Amino acid sequence: MAVEISRELQEILNDPQSIKVLATTDPEGRPHVVFKGSLHVNEDGYLEYLEFIESSQTNKNMVHSIWFHKTVAINVKHEKQSFQIEAVPYRALIAGKEFEKRYNQVRREKGIDLSTVWLMEPLEIVEETFEKRRLEEEKAHPILKHLDLLVEQEKINEK
Repeated sequence: MAVEISRELQEILNDPQSIKVLATTDPEGRPHVVFKGSLHVNEDGYLEYLEFIESSQTNKNMVHSIWFHKTVAINVKHEKQSFQIEAVPYRALIAGKEFEKRYNQVRREKGIDLSTVWLMEPLEIVEETFEKRRLEEEKAHPILKHLDLLVEQEKINEK
């Protein structure tokens, strides 16, 4: 695996209360962004996404991604934490023992069909939590401040 998913992020990805967004592109490069609650980390530590509609734009884009080794972007938000994940689809399960296991689980829990089990390898994970990113940017670019903030800070220092 290119990048290992931390235990903390695995818990966030597997929490049904987390908001998970999957961004793919079509062959012309047009973005397609959707909320995907079925995205999680499987027992092997890889990203797994369950697609329920065979003809969905996401499924078409995922096929394009796996054929041409294109990356997808995932953002997951839980409470105040946010993570951006760049991943590459490496396997699409549409039959076999692993697929059948997930298929039966989906039929039992949701009563709907399962089209594809997508397995993705994370390439890069960046924490995008606002306060963490703000502090990183302030440290990296200390002179990039709005003038009104500098004047306000000067007033505070005078007191």
